[in-house]
Amino acid sequence: MAIFQVDVFSKALEKKTCFHMVLPNDVPPMMREGNDNYNRKMKTLFLLHGYSGSSNDWLLGSSAQELAIKYNMAIVMPSGDNSFYLNAKGKGREYGTFVGQELVDYVRNTFNLSRDKEDTFIGGLSMGGFGAIRTGLYYPETFGKIVGLSSALIIHNVKNKKEGFEDPIADYAYYHSVFGDLDKLEESENNPEYLIKELKKHNKSIPAIYMACGTEDFLIEENRAFHQFLKDEDVAVEYIESPGAHDWDYWNYYLEPSIQWLLG
Repeated sequence: MAIFQVDVFSKALEKKTCFHMVLPNDVPPMMREGNDNYNRKMKTLFLLHGYSGSSNDWLLGSSAQELAIKYNMAIVMPSGDNSFYLNAKGKGREYGTFVGQELVDYVRNTFNLSRDKEDTFIGGLSMGGFGAIRTGLYYPETFGKIVGLSSALIIHNVKNKKEGFEDPIADYAYYHSVFGDLDKLEESENNPEYLIKELKKHNKSIPAIYMACGTEDFLIEENRAFHQFLKDEDVAVEYIESPGAHDWDYWNYYLEPSIQWLLG
């Protein structure tokens, strides 16, 4: 198995950026014997980190390396800074384009990975869970399925907020710079609910979504509300709620079940 740290220039970000990658391309025959996952093309999973995180978080905090080998899956872990993986105003801030288009094209071309959406998935935790859901819905022809763990689905928390607003994570200036005009956020392409309504309006396919969140997680109510929205809109969703907090114990525990769901 190869583990890469790749520094690459991004046109979307107008700078060098880093991503980590696990590629089970040289697994010995004895380790592949009896494993049906090696009787098919390698799948690709883009895993997004959370707020204040980095591209090596999944390598350090989870069993991503072992699972890449077990399930014959390339795992790509980009750096999203604190962008929520959205395109913000101003040159060099197109994180949504970078993750959903530029990086996908780069790893497919460089590592000869499958170009089929049925073989391409996106997932993440917290801010990265939001980013995975939003990116997967914005690029439904690229990503076949979506995983969100403890997703920071905070659109309704920050919409219509004004100067002076602040919560334990950030303030009005940050949210405005990341999400855009907060008075128009609900009907914005930065809102996953809006994207789902638009996809339905134009009779386009919507990727199935896997959600898991701990009952002691401070984002549990936001995840419950989005799950209910998906049910009301008849969007295919696998929702799991179980004891747990906003931590690596929970995310690592659900990484393998989510991968099994992706492959199912």
